[in-house]
Amino acid sequence: MKHYFLLFAFVFSLPALAQQTPFEASNKNETTTYQQAISYYQNLSKSYPKQAKLLTYGSTDFGKPLHLLVLSKNGIFDPSALKKADKRIFLINNGIHPGEPEGIDASMMLARDLLKGNLLPENVVICIIPIYNIDGSHNRTATSRANQNGPAFYGFRGNSKNYDLNRDFIKSDSKNSQAFQLIFNTWQPEVFVDTHTSNGADYQYTMTLIPSQKDKINPILGRYLTQTMVPDLYSKMKSKGFELIPYVNSVSEIPDNGITGFIESPRYSTGYAALHNSIGFMPETHMLKPFDKRVESTYKLLQTYIDVIVRDAKIIGENKRKADELTAKQIEFPLDWKLNREVVDSIEFKGFEAKYKASEVSGLDRLYYDRSKPFTKKIKYWDKFEPSTTVSKPIAYVIPKAYDKVIALLKLNNVKVQQLTADTKLAVEMYYIADMKTATRPYEGHYQHSAVKLDKVNQDIHFFAGDYVVYVNQPSNRYIVETLEPQAIDSFFNWNFFDAVLGQKEGYSSYVFEDTAAELLKKDSTLRAKLDAEKAKNPDAMKTARAQLDFVYKNSDYFEKTTMRYPIARLQQNISLNLK
Repeated sequence: MKHYFLLFAFVFSLPALAQQTPFEASNKNETTTYQQAISYYQNLSKSYPKQAKLLTYGSTDFGKPLHLLVLSKNGIFDPSALKKADKRIFLINNGIHPGEPEGIDASMMLARDLLKGNLLPENVVICIIPIYNIDGSHNRTATSRANQNGPAFYGFRGNSKNYDLNRDFIKSDSKNSQAFQLIFNTWQPEVFVDTHTSNGADYQYTMTLIPSQKDKINPILGRYLTQTMVPDLYSKMKSKGFELIPYVNSVSEIPDNGITGFIESPRYSTGYAALHNSIGFMPETHMLKPFDKRVESTYKLLQTYIDVIVRDAKIIGENKRKADELTAKQIEFPLDWKLNREVVDSIEFKGFEAKYKASEVSGLDRLYYDRSKPFTKKIKYWDKFEPSTTVSKPIAYVIPKAYDKVIALLKLNNVKVQQLTADTKLAVEMYYIADMKTATRPYEGHYQHSAVKLDKVNQDIHFFAGDYVVYVNQPSNRYIVETLEPQAIDSFFNWNFFDAVLGQKEGYSSYVFEDTAAELLKKDSTLRAKLDAEKAKNPDAMKTARAQLDFVYKNSDYFEKTTMRYPIARLQQNISLNLK
């Protein structure tokens, strides 16, 4: 195996190896602008046309396409042909938060040095998104990251619609997300990295790491990740002068009291990748370390990923293939997760002593970290997650054709969908929303639902020609189930795709319906018995005439059956359907 890391010793001292980056030209205190990055990659692809190609996909909210630099040793730039040739795909995403720009600059140097040194691997194709949040990268200041040590100027976290794009991977409110998903599902990477900078406590490490949550991904992937890949990343990075530590997700104000693993739901990039059995990483450099060291550590980490993927290419490919096969056959699917606080480990942690002193702002005690008092000690680490909500998959979901955004996102994610060729009455299981919580303030443009409770009802439902049938026997099953089951944490329902069904469309005038209700109670002894039982069970709620009349209305055929009914059906029997 070629040892790419030999390049590290001199790459930072000899910035003019080929095409100097703006970061290098600025004495390593400035980050690249969008225009500079694209121009740089265009020049690289022109200089090395047989091994580098700059592609564009879709559009973004800023009106620019999303660029993808593909580095291919053998000059093959067709993803289908690369899959047939058994090449691994390594996808690097940069600038999702443009104020966290280390990956932008590190990837530029990485691409140049691999091409200049003829160091591209034979069995791994490297794909780089130069800057994902193009919108935010144009909104450059020196102040939006109040806790961050450089660079001199940088972009803004929100895009031009003020979305945090690392919360947008399921709901896809932005065109950026749709373009990214087109890239992701076209290239189908086995390994995905999304580069970031941290916030939070102060400590000695320059680089922290969030891998795909081991308990959440397919067990085959989880075993390789925890037993081989992560330990190798830790040991190799330590030998290169940048020790790693798990992302410092403290259980209290300071990390001395312990940290927990991070559960990335599908709204996040790595949580989205997990739906497709892609191993994801979110490296987070420490915001207070010098910018040049943050870029250097990111560069070295990206090179380390390449070393490991090159070495384990066959294993990684086979693991992905097996995981996809098992997902297509999987019956039970977790929809939400909880941390098991009874299972605790300990890890060595290199921090700084936390102290308190009087604030010059308020006069009250304030926290600070004394960098003259470094320490190394064991701290508690909780990283065992267990399913808190699970569901058994149906044979198929049936989706009314009116929900075109749902269908478009399914197709974008390589989900095979079929359409009914004729109007059809189907015996299906329907969900009614029995209870839920809704946020009182918007989050990323939505009043999110949570804690969804469901009533299940078997009904005969009329569907129409053109309505969609999605069989749950696909490698994309996790994406299908975790978006279409309303109780899933990042379901389309929880992101308000179906809020119209929560509203009643018709009603009644009491003085008219009084006579109708009286007739119903005379003719239907079962309805009369239900009313009497409800009055006995809830006397306070049923003490008014209006409450009793409303009960009769809602238990009669006059009340619309679609109110609070989730519109996507679960087909539980494997029956023959006329489909195209």
